Amino acid sequence: MTITGAVSRASLAEAGERLEAVVASGDADLARLGGDLFSVLHLIDREHGLRRAVSDPSRDGADKAQLVRILLEGKVSPAALGLVADVVALRWSTPSELADAVEVLAVSAEAARAEADGRIDDLEDELFRFSRLVEGEAELRAALTNRALPDDRKAGLLGELLDGKVTAATSALVTEVVLRPRGRSLERGLAEYGKLVTRRRQRLVALVRTPVALSEPQRTRLAAVLAAAYGHEVHLNIELDPSTIGGLSIQIGDEIIDGTIAGRLDDVRRRLGTG
Repeated sequence: MTITGAVSRASLAEAGERLEAVVASGDADLARLGGDLFSVLHLIDREHGLRRAVSDPSRDGADKAQLVRILLEGKVSPAALGLVADVVALRWSTPSELADAVEVLAVSAEAARAEADGRIDDLEDELFRFSRLVEGEAELRAALTNRALPDDRKAGLLGELLDGKVTAATSALVTEVVLRPRGRSLERGLAEYGKLVTRRRQRLVALVRTPVALSEPQRTRLAAVLAAAYGHEVHLNIELDPSTIGGLSIQIGDEIIDGTIAGRLDDVRRRLGTG
């Protein structure tokens, strides 16, 4: 699940932004989004011709998006369908990197689900503890990685271990990496999923109010400046607010950085006792 091509890395970043927009909209069923994205991943992994078609850089992005809409309409949630259509319309260096990107989005969606439930710390801890359990229990690892053991037997074993004991997101991610390792060892798959969850848990979210839309280069520069200042990745939620008049108002947690004309006028009024 390593995105190596420069084109694909740029597309992955844009796909991540689109996922965050879906999550922030509040319209997506987060209990379903990750599972739907994993279902799309399974289809892309299984159907090689489809994977080549939807990752072909010479094919028009709108045509690729329409293809997946036709194939997936009614089979996944509207939020997942829209997101996948957006993702295949982007440029990818290789077909495998498109598939890897869908997997990253699926894991990130499960992390967003845990975050919305206030359980993202639990998710991170449970993935870590399960990886340690697998390392310490040779018989368990052998069973979960035995290619001759049917998937339903593995799923049943995981159910005995996890049901009612971990978050729904943990159960979904562990089951995915056990049943569909995608060429990785179990330990590596758990580590990669854990890193994605950790990345989300450690990031900061900045609410940016601006009177005009920010261009992509402006958003990138602002995120980089804030990340350097706070020592963490910062995700930007942009809110168009004409009342700010000019400049930016940025809120991270309880801290507000107000560089708007309106904010400066309010500060002057308070200093003069006229506010």
